[in-house]
Amino acid sequence: MDTRQRSLGEWLQEAPFSLGMSSGFFGFFAHAGLVCALEEAGLWPARLSGSSAGALVAACWAAGLPGRSLAAELVVLRRDDFWDPWPGPGLLRGRLFRSLLTDLLPVERFADCRWPLALSVFDVLSRKTRVVRSGPLAPAVHASCALPLLFQPVWLGFRPCLDGGISDRHGLAGMPDGGRLLYHHIASRSPWRRPDSPALKLPSRSDTVSLVIEDLPRAGPFNLSAGRHAYLHALDAARRSLDLPLSFSLTVSSIGG
Repeated sequence: MDTRQRSLGEWLQEAPFSLGMSSGFFGFFAHAGLVCALEEAGLWPARLSGSSAGALVAACWAAGLPGRSLAAELVVLRRDDFWDPWPGPGLLRGRLFRSLLTDLLPVERFADCRWPLALSVFDVLSRKTRVVRSGPLAPAVHASCALPLLFQPVWLGFRPCLDGGISDRHGLAGMPDGGRLLYHHIASRSPWRRPDSPALKLPSRSDTVSLVIEDLPRAGPFNLSAGRHAYLHALDAARRSLDLPLSFSLTVSSIGG
């Protein structure tokens, strides 16, 4: 009798699962590594959700952009592609970033995505998370990625919105309760977060596996070259994670081991 504990990959194959992806500054490089690993293994989610960096990757994948194509676009990203300083409540106007998203996304609306998609944004007026599930796709992704001080607020309807990770770092506000969930967590390195901040903790949900990839190179607008390394490290770690024994929390080194 085979008493071997089943692996994460086997658990994902057993029944439909959802995929949630956290915020994390320029963590979209690592998220792209994860979706590429899932794609290679033929593991497709039934629905997706995300905040900020997680929203960008979740939206592109749900919209039908292959993981490898997304990664290829991200690793050649230049600061000039989205850098448009303009007077206002944020350094960047955001028009270049919106144009980049419009060109990147294969479809224009949530309704045209291949899987149900929920993106978290922060409603500035109510100071609460707002979940966007319908309407134009690029504006919702733009709003979810609009990091305060870096980007100016994005208007969705008549409401100014900012980065979804402000109050929903896990990117799971739009994920229904129940059902199997794979959650990809980008560990926070923000100096302004308290050590006991709930944003630093993994979500407490039943039937959830949280994957954390450690030691990722830290990319940013002035260090985009690290993005390619973050993607490759995350791809390798995510591949290895699929063979690991199933656990509610899997922490995998991004540099082997």
